[in-house]
Amino acid sequence: MASTTNLYLSMNKALPTFHLLKNRLSPASRPSCVAFTSSWDKKEAWVPLGISSAKPFKFTGWNQNMRRRSQVEFPVASAADGGEIEISEGNAELSKSFAERFPALVTGFFFFMWYFLNVIFNILNKKVYNYFPYPYFVSVIHLVVGVAYCLVSWGVGLPKRAPIDKELLVLLTPVAFCHALGHVMSNVSFAAVAVSFTHTIKALEPFFNAAASQFVLGHQIPLSLWLSLAPVVIGVSMASLTELSFNWTGFISAMISNIAFTYRSIYSKKAMTGMDSTNVYAYISIIALLFCLPPAIFIEGPQLMQYGFRDAIAKVGLTKLMSDLFWIGMFYHLYNQLATNTLERVAPLTHAVGNVLKRVFVIGFSIVVFGNRISTQTGIGTAVAIAGVGAYSLIKANMEEQKRKAALGPAS
Repeated sequence: MASTTNLYLSMNKALPTFHLLKNRLSPASRPSCVAFTSSWDKKEAWVPLGISSAKPFKFTGWNQNMRRRSQVEFPVASAADGGEIEISEGNAELSKSFAERFPALVTGFFFFMWYFLNVIFNILNKKVYNYFPYPYFVSVIHLVVGVAYCLVSWGVGLPKRAPIDKELLVLLTPVAFCHALGHVMSNVSFAAVAVSFTHTIKALEPFFNAAASQFVLGHQIPLSLWLSLAPVVIGVSMASLTELSFNWTGFISAMISNIAFTYRSIYSKKAMTGMDSTNVYAYISIIALLFCLPPAIFIEGPQLMQYGFRDAIAKVGLTKLMSDLFWIGMFYHLYNQLATNTLERVAPLTHAVGNVLKRVFVIGFSIVVFGNRISTQTGIGTAVAIAGVGAYSLIKANMEEQKRKAALGPAS
């Protein structure tokens, strides 16, 4: 005789080995429990449910907290499927958050928002310089809006502010100084030349990173990595020689920005802490703001007070000026924060490809939006430089992945 398994509902107690269905609305509430067993216990008052198929069955009870009836639906397997009834694992899947169930979709959304905010920032930032050419002051506005955003976020506890001590402040100060210098010099370059040209010059940043790693930190850089940087240098040189918007202020400022961001990376490695990246970036923004204020006041302050604000208001009006300054600050902070959050979710190889594609997007959109005319040689040089950055990033990411696997190998 084939054995059969029935499912029963206990009305008076639940044994420790049984699965309990609890009211999920409030963990503190007294749960109304039902117990399952695969055997008949005559000592207890069991009521058979008579399940003979795999269709979901429902339990309804009174929720004491909500003062209303609550219903729970459970999918189960049929007894005819093998003599056993199991609770479907679909419930565990349904209990996961959207990000846990669809990680690739969420990561793709992060990439999209990172690119979108970056492109909007670069376009709006350049448009502001067309009628308000004060990059030192605009750099301060970027950080002021970002710091205000961080303070509001801390105020509401999203995220919770991490405490900072004297030791951490000493570690973050050089990072913040390099961040401030690189940020200001980037904006000086954006104000002086086309956005596409500034980003072409900034494609040299990996070259400076490699040079600093070898000659400052003493790390041995493989020949393959140096060779991958040759197209970057050649491409940037080709683009610079025939760039129609070329001037030395824009070129030198972009180069200083590369050097500053290179040293920011070096000091960041020394300032590695257990603090989350959102709090670290918030503290860096606050300290960087203090570094950016003096040059903005002394270099551009007199001009701004004499005719800078007056001329800008006469061209676009006070409302548009204030609105544009606010939004470029907001987009600047958000795209940097999204970049950090995005790159934390992906592998080094994806990180490298993402950075290269971002620069391609920014250069392409800036040429289309502003209608900048570029020579054939400039276009070829830009493409060669971007290709070189891509090759460098892929080789470096593969090297880092091999080092990680080698480090994990002996432990496994």
